[in-house]
Amino acid sequence: MKISAFFPAYNEELNIVSLAEKTSKVLSEVCEDYEVIIVNDGSKDNTAGVSAELAKRDKHVCVINHEKNRGYGAAVKTGLNSGKFEWVFFTDGDGQFDVIEIKNLVALTDKYDFIVGYRIKRADPFHRKLNAFMWGTMVKLLFKFRVKDVDCAFKLMKKEIIEKAKVESEGALISTELLAKAIKMGYKIGEIGVHHYPRTAGTQTGAKIGVIVKAFAELFKLYGKIQKWGK
Repeated sequence: MKISAFFPAYNEELNIVSLAEKTSKVLSEVCEDYEVIIVNDGSKDNTAGVSAELAKRDKHVCVINHEKNRGYGAAVKTGLNSGKFEWVFFTDGDGQFDVIEIKNLVALTDKYDFIVGYRIKRADPFHRKLNAFMWGTMVKLLFKFRVKDVDCAFKLMKKEIIEKAKVESEGALISTELLAKAIKMGYKIGEIGVHHYPRTAGTQTGAKIGVIVKAFAELFKLYGKIQKWGK
């Protein structure tokens, strides 16, 4: 098995090295070959520098730098399209998930094409949980998803899904679009609970109200596109 793993990272100089090192170790235990991609989304701190130093020490690590901050969805899109191996995994660069649980997702690849983690207990402030609940409820109603945690940043999927889906979103809708298209193409979706931990370093960047309102408006546009997609 060969896996491309990536993390979108914005101002994560205190988290990204330990996360990438641990991911490299875990993947070395379950893969024939692998790569760890750090997508530095125009960070203003030294994320680019510490990532570059790690890449010099570990041949499996590479860094992609956005010249300016383009947002979370755009960084995820870059990572999805950059992976070269047959399976692609991603999580966030803030270290709130334990990448050793990748092994639990890998164990399901004989049954499913797309394995989606769901947070057993979300370790976030109340307002983020509330926003996520409202967003998740709307997404599930529109797309009739049975997925428990659409935007959980702990996913493993076949590269061919990414290639066929040709995801357009670069914002909050990227996971929704990817899942909707994968389901429409008939791929088997599996779920598994993963642990979520409080951030230990760095600053959480929550969405402003304007961004949230825009995301809901774009959600309905995506719904219309998905109904016509593939016909």
